[in-house]
Amino acid sequence: MRTSSTPDKSLREGASAAWPICLGYFPIGMALGVLAQQAGLGPVWIGLMSVLVFAGSAQFIAVAMIDGGATAASIIFTTFVVNFRHVLMSGALAVPLRGVKRRFLLLFAYGITDESFAVNMTRFRQGHWDRWRALVVHHTANLTWILATITGGVVGTLIPPGSFGIDYALPAMFIALLALQLHGRIYLVTGTLAAVIAVVWKLLIPGDSYIVGAAVSAATLGFLLRRRAFSTGKEGE
Repeated sequence: MRTSSTPDKSLREGASAAWPICLGYFPIGMALGVLAQQAGLGPVWIGLMSVLVFAGSAQFIAVAMIDGGATAASIIFTTFVVNFRHVLMSGALAVPLRGVKRRFLLLFAYGITDESFAVNMTRFRQGHWDRWRALVVHHTANLTWILATITGGVVGTLIPPGSFGIDYALPAMFIALLALQLHGRIYLVTGTLAAVIAVVWKLLIPGDSYIVGAAVSAATLGFLLRRRAFSTGKEGE
């Protein structure tokens, strides 16, 4: 959706929408920085990881694999699989960004995360939201994450892992973001299916493929349910 706005207004409104994400990112980013420092990475390498990867769950997995002595190939492949969900999020955001130039999309795509996706999709559905505000959300959160992980790497062992409830911050943030997406019965069913599939997949198949498997399976089932509801005139449920 295109709306008229000045650069200052887009910056203010985008930053206002991003600050809850930043509030959650900082303790989680610092926790990652502490763990990465304990795994032998210095602040520069931690910063480069956040700039080049910018994906919290994948970075946590990569740090754990580095600490465990995993090969570079296995780390790269695992990170790719975990981050494959970004293809689904990018596809959803392509709808409100239809017709936007490719150069902008390259800059925009770099900042997509679970949190920024949830915030921007909610705002796009509500209306009066445009690509510039969405871009500010992405890169305000991006900058906060990079600074937080570097800070965690600098302070190192001064912040023990799990202190101040940091270990619960990430699940709590995802639960809150999920709640914002539950606009009807189909969304609730899709979220429940994703949770059930993820748990069963994790129990039956070793590794981290359950993240992608549950996301793709639940999204596909949700799409089929939505199409069926649309064909029967019950799309709004």
